[in-house]
Amino acid sequence: MSNILTVSNVCKSYGKNKVLDDVSISVPKGSIYGLIGKNGAGKTTLMRVIAGLQIPKSGSTEHGKNRLGALINAPAYYGNLSAEENLRAQFITLGLTSYEAIPELLKLVKLDHTGRKAVRNFSFGMKQRLGIAIALSGNPDIVLMDEPINGLDPQGIIEIREIIIDINRQKGTTFIISSHLLDELSKIATDYAFIDHGRILKEISAKDITDGSAKSYIATVTDTSGICTALDSLGKNYEIISDTKIRIRDEITLGQMYELAQQNGIELTEFTENDTTLEGYYINLVEG
Repeated sequence: MSNILTVSNVCKSYGKNKVLDDVSISVPKGSIYGLIGKNGAGKTTLMRVIAGLQIPKSGSTEHGKNRLGALINAPAYYGNLSAEENLRAQFITLGLTSYEAIPELLKLVKLDHTGRKAVRNFSFGMKQRLGIAIALSGNPDIVLMDEPINGLDPQGIIEIREIIIDINRQKGTTFIISSHLLDELSKIATDYAFIDHGRILKEISAKDITDGSAKSYIATVTDTSGICTALDSLGKNYEIISDTKIRIRDEITLGQMYELAQQNGIELTEFTENDTTLEGYYINLVEG
């Protein structure tokens, strides 16, 4: 798959505080690209650099002639205007002379029945959906979204998720979404970049995480040869990690493992399940 956006060796500082440190990422065309990191990791600054809202100290971003839309921080809107009037204002800002696409945009974000209701009277979720519609004005190829579901109730989260998936599938629009709500992001993202202290720790596809995430258990014992013999007798699949640790790739409980060790005169000192969720992958990556 070809890349629609490339960020190369970007650095950005605020005074002596280095916020982005030699950041490079490649975003596949048509992907939903999750940018993951804790608060202060550099996610928003990277979004703003990509959008052209901030100039990096060094490095570059390249997206060819692909057009960008953005929802960064909070949606920008005129509170006294309706959703349709806000979109007309955005179309004018973009230099678009036809408003024919506005009804479709409103329907896409489920705001087609709001009529002349002023946006200031919208719910938080409705304002977020309007922000998405504004970001989609002009039919951009790439849409940047910074924490789009932060603060939403469960129903609002579901609505935003469905909108992103529908637009991605129907139009092939590439989304770059920053979030710390990893469980939600894992439901839609096709690719990820993990950022910590302004540096990219890893880029990986969701498929590669899934393919390498078969459940396994790590056992720490006093005698690996003895426990391996016992596991062989049960037909369990395992691998030796070190002199004291083994990874068991078949289902086994703590109770079963403890009993097996006792029966063979071996001490089991630690037994942990390998966390295969996106959150577990992130924590293992950050904490090494």
